[in-house]
Amino acid sequence: MTPLTHTFEGVTLLITHYNRSNSLERLLRTFKEQNCSFQDIVVSDDGSKTEHLDKLKELQATYPFRLITTEKNRGLGNNINKGQDAVQTPYTLYIQEDFVPKPIFAQSFRNALDFMEEKNELDMVRFYAYFKYPFLKPYKNGFSEMLFSPWPWYWGYQKFYYYSDHPHLRRSNFLEKFGRYPEGLKGDVTEYRMMMAFIQKKGKALFYDDFQGLFDQENSSAEPSTMKRNYWRESEQPLVTAARHLYRHLRFNLDFHFSRFA
Repeated sequence: MTPLTHTFEGVTLLITHYNRSNSLERLLRTFKEQNCSFQDIVVSDDGSKTEHLDKLKELQATYPFRLITTEKNRGLGNNINKGQDAVQTPYTLYIQEDFVPKPIFAQSFRNALDFMEEKNELDMVRFYAYFKYPFLKPYKNGFSEMLFSPWPWYWGYQKFYYYSDHPHLRRSNFLEKFGRYPEGLKGDVTEYRMMMAFIQKKGKALFYDDFQGLFDQENSSAEPSTMKRNYWRESEQPLVTAARHLYRHLRFNLDFHFSRFA
């Protein structure tokens, strides 16, 4: 039986990369093994070490992609901005290099593209998360509409995690609508500020219900995660956890109502 080929015209695969060339190779190889092809592939590098840049240039012979570089590390915001600036197609599939698509991804991605064509008001389709978004309305084909309201009956701070840098499909005019990613900040702060901007500008998104069913996130000791978390963010000690939840509930609501990120 001839393997099914998945060709996604009108889509650029945008991958952000920093010092994890083996992870990038694994991601590109997996898409090739699954017979997934895109109109364009852009790899945006954030000032990686020479050995990783050399590896990226070698990979271009096997996996044709456009490499967007910078002379020094400028952080997540700059890396996404310059990568998105290079995209020339209507849609962008954004993935960080340490993710790996599962075999069922292609059909779900096809569904997501169809949804974007059907719903002009839709800005993003999310494919991965660490937890299920708390307010969802079933849509179809395993996806749900994400619902947000600032009012108290939408309880809890997790409702603010509407946007995420995890793998997602978006329209390529994203920066024009929601603003550029803030630069010169830590990665988690950059993501937080875009999250707030997306909500304040009333972005609309779908969420894949089996939120870890389409991708694996794989880090090794040789190429560990480049996102550094502190004790306050990671500790499971009960008092620290309770204080963290209370702080986030107050901070997120105050920022949303009294600060402008968009």
